[in-house]
Amino acid sequence: MEIHIGEGQNLEKALRQFRRKVQRAGILADMRRKRRYEKPSEAKRRKA
Repeated sequence: MEIHIGEGQNLEKALRQFRRKVQRAGILADMRRKRRYEKPSEAKRRKA
């Protein structure tokens, strides 16, 4: 993910944009899910 900060743009606003992009892409959810090993049977149960 990349956010281009323009001249005079607020850093807080850019950080909010970055967090929003990461959330929409599903990166954080994927990281949380892969934090620990998930047995194949648990993965099938979760998908169902």
